[in-house]
Amino acid sequence: MGTVIDVHTHMLNDKWLQTILDHGGRYSLKELGGQRVIHYDGAPFMTLMDGMFDYQNRIEAMDKAGVDIAVVSLTCPSVYWGGEEVSTATAQMMNDDMANQQSNYPDRIRWFATLPWQYSEKAVQELERASRMGALGVFVSASISGASLTDPSFAAVWNAIDRLEMPVLVHPGAPPGVAEMDMERFNLVFSVGFMFDTTLAIARMIFDGFFDRYENIKIIACHAGGALPYLVGRFDTAFEKMPPCREIISERPSSYYNRLYFDSISYTQEALELCLNVAGSEKLLYGSDYPHNVGDMEGCLSRVEALPSNVQNAVKGGNAIKLFGL
Repeated sequence: MGTVIDVHTHMLNDKWLQTILDHGGRYSLKELGGQRVIHYDGAPFMTLMDGMFDYQNRIEAMDKAGVDIAVVSLTCPSVYWGGEEVSTATAQMMNDDMANQQSNYPDRIRWFATLPWQYSEKAVQELERASRMGALGVFVSASISGASLTDPSFAAVWNAIDRLEMPVLVHPGAPPGVAEMDMERFNLVFSVGFMFDTTLAIARMIFDGFFDRYENIKIIACHAGGALPYLVGRFDTAFEKMPPCREIISERPSSYYNRLYFDSISYTQEALELCLNVAGSEKLLYGSDYPHNVGDMEGCLSRVEALPSNVQNAVKGGNAIKLFGL
């Protein structure tokens, strides 16, 4: 059957939660529908689930679902909300915790590094430390405090990641304009805002020549890439018909999709198959979004198992083994 590796799955801890409540400014904790929910500018952002704080609970859930290894990461808003000292210390604390949990569950847990991206010198130092501690890759939000991932202020961090050849999980957060676009209503941050955040971030990377500058970086686009699989033809048409789209890159945007990996969190079989057709069988990775309230290890795995039999094992874990060198 092959090894099943979950590349999109999260863990928090109590210290992170208390720190964001003490220092997070625009983030607050409220009760909603009987559950604790982190809010951003008054809009629901993330429902806190018991599984986010309990690794033994996670292992039991993995056993039930048939998942062998979880590559865990912190989730948004990560550590992008504090001053330099607080954000750096919180990133260090999360990396220490995940490294310790890998030691506790050496056959089951691997992890993505958390970095204080907004403080580039500290971020590079923590990246190098986390790499020495065993981090397999790096977690980053699709935008950081309103800045795009191609902002020159992040160049030193990207250079270091490129040198270390570490895969990067690009994860959405609340995009700029939540209040202006009335995304608080109907929790549109989740259903639309997150997908827009990922799509815009990686589209900008492509058109900005990011993948030409950083030839060793491989990007994992969360939630089946947002709208990226659907928009690939539109990007190529824009490149062919609109001169501004050719200011930096000389190849069609679709040619850069070979630098992208996509997780399998698609919510429907049809969307997953579109992603497979666009990305190719070697670039699709199993992910679950566990333990979010929308996470579903078993459901996401069942959709992978409904793919053609000749690609199932690659998507379940074979591609991740190659990507991370496991």
